[in-house]
Amino acid sequence: MLALNKLHHIAIICSDYERSKKFYTEVLGLEIISEVYREQRDSWKLDLSFQGNYLIELFSFPNTPQRPSYPEARGLRHLCFEVDDLEENISMLKEYGVEVGEIMIDPHTEKRFVFFEDPDHLPLELYEK
Repeated sequence: MLALNKLHHIAIICSDYERSKKFYTEVLGLEIISEVYREQRDSWKLDLSFQGNYLIELFSFPNTPQRPSYPEARGLRHLCFEVDDLEENISMLKEYGVEVGEIMIDPHTEKRFVFFEDPDHLPLELYEK
């Protein structure tokens, strides 16, 4: 078994850098650690943190192919954020024009959760504490 310490970061490639930057910083409230334009790759790299913990690397690359995002596609299924109040956060997402699915209940934990998407249709989840 590997001797892992913790999850270091999640890398996401977006189609519209400014739109995704705004979503992850203004809608989700992640904080910018650093932002670098890598001229040789025509690519932006934005390092984002949540509550002081490095969390997401947001990349832009020219002409990236679309990825299927239906619920049971192979690969990373979704990213999930824990919240204290599900309705409050759903209301805030809707204020930003983000479409939100129906509230569901986890049959194993009996906790409530809901799905929504980032600007490139990456599935995201809010899970009530």
